[in-house]
Amino acid sequence: MPRSRRAAGTPHPRVSPPRVHDGRSPQSITPMFDKVCARVPWCRPAVLNALLDLAIEIAREGREGRRIGTLFTVGYADAVLARSRPLILDPLAGHAPQATSVFDGNARGTVKELAQLDGAFVIGDDGAVRAACRYLDASAQDVALPLGLGSRHLAAASISKTTGALAIVVSESAIVRVFHDGALIAEIIPELWLFRHHFQPQLPGPVNEQRIDDLAIFTAEDVKRTGRE
Repeated sequence: MPRSRRAAGTPHPRVSPPRVHDGRSPQSITPMFDKVCARVPWCRPAVLNALLDLAIEIAREGREGRRIGTLFTVGYADAVLARSRPLILDPLAGHAPQATSVFDGNARGTVKELAQLDGAFVIGDDGAVRAACRYLDASAQDVALPLGLGSRHLAAASISKTTGALAIVVSESAIVRVFHDGALIAEIIPELWLFRHHFQPQLPGPVNEQRIDDLAIFTAEDVKRTGRE
């Protein structure tokens, strides 16, 4: 029997944001995402889990009845800010880190609204949004970008290469992609039923697949674990 569509705005039972506020979790509640975090030595599982959960919500819900795309960077925030510029006056500037944390429900709602605007969110490794609506300097040099992905994905791959940050893209096709060190390392399908049986991962090399209900995550098994001192 075909699966019924999950109501818009209903969070997935296994990808709710962890109830922690120090950026760390003794045991991740989303083991599926741990494979992504394991690629990056400095990655904090609680922060990445909360951010991926937020990206999945945006991919599922859209805004005002339409799909939207956006981009997040996490980690090496100062380096990302140095390689970007504001597109508009930053609506999150001047707020305390606690008020812009991805663990805060009000902040998550604000991010969802701002995701309709152009530009990237720059997030520190503690989960606080450092800036919004940023134009990222992008270059195709030394970037491994699959064919068919556009400028937002190029910007994500490029900034992850030049700064060491993780970059997360929500595409308007409702797919979440994760980049590190200039390469695509994971693809997340929040509503697998939308793609029936025709989705083909664009990850290089052998691919690991995990599913929970309508959510699927594909990770590249041959991507090297890299990090920066």
